[in-house]
Amino acid sequence: MSIFKLKINFEEADHAPVELPIAAGESVLDVCLDNGIELQHNCGGVCGCSTCHVYVTKGMDNIEEISDKEEDFIDRAVRPRITSRLGCQCVVIDGDIEVTIPDQSGFMGH
Repeated sequence: MSIFKLKINFEEADHAPVELPIAAGESVLDVCLDNGIELQHNCGGVCGCSTCHVYVTKGMDNIEEISDKEEDFIDRAVRPRITSRLGCQCVVIDGDIEVTIPDQSGFMGH
């Protein structure tokens, strides 16, 4: 099994960047949850909402292609950008990736 590097940056100033291993076939959301990193996932990680929205800053070619369904949910995300993806759909195929997690403090009910 291939293991790559996932670097996670945070918009929140009090969160230091972290680097974690990510296996081929694993999603950014899975790695965050396995490592105690707060990334909202109201739908349970099945591409049914936009709360696990992240910005891919490096390695976009190393993750699965974006689907039409994912694009529809990104349109509903807070402050989407051209590099926006859903953490549950950021599945690594081959190589390192780097993401920025938007400020999570605006989400209520956690």
